[in-house]
Amino acid sequence: MKQVDLSKYDNSWYKPGSILKRISWYIFGRVFVYTYLPIPIKAKILVLKFFGAKIGKGVVIKPKVNIKYPWFLEVGENTWIGESVWIDNLIKIRIGKNCCISQGALLLSGNHDYKSSTFDLMTNEIVLEDGVWVSANSLVTGGVTMRSHSFLTAGSVLSKSTAAYEIWQGNPATFLKKREIVK
Repeated sequence: MKQVDLSKYDNSWYKPGSILKRISWYIFGRVFVYTYLPIPIKAKILVLKFFGAKIGKGVVIKPKVNIKYPWFLEVGENTWIGESVWIDNLIKIRIGKNCCISQGALLLSGNHDYKSSTFDLMTNEIVLEDGVWVSANSLVTGGVTMRSHSFLTAGSVLSKSTAAYEIWQGNPATFLKKREIVK
């Protein structure tokens, strides 16, 4: 049987930005965004926009948010990004308006091909449409689209796309029921 040989791993095809851009972001990101220092949200957003993020009005970014590459990030108006959220955006991640990404949630756009002996890097976009809620300590994998107002419950792992107004739960997450917003 074939075995994994990580000495042959090669992701030289992956070009997320110049080394200077990535190092600059690493420094500024650690000082202004991925920190518990009481940095005003407006300053965080200004730094993210400077590095290419597209961010709407009224966005809330809590402390210790880890964003891999802001130039691959779009966030719509009035969205909340909770404490210790990790947006591992090796490729575009789009978050709509009025979304909530709760504390400790992970949005992971990269993975590895477990069928390849060289463990090849794979990247897939994530799209969270308007009104989506990714609850605390849950994980959304690359290639997923969460349609309008869908909801992923706490601690769940979502690797499939959802329909609008659906609640998904578990590991792996499965459809639970329709989401009704009554007030």
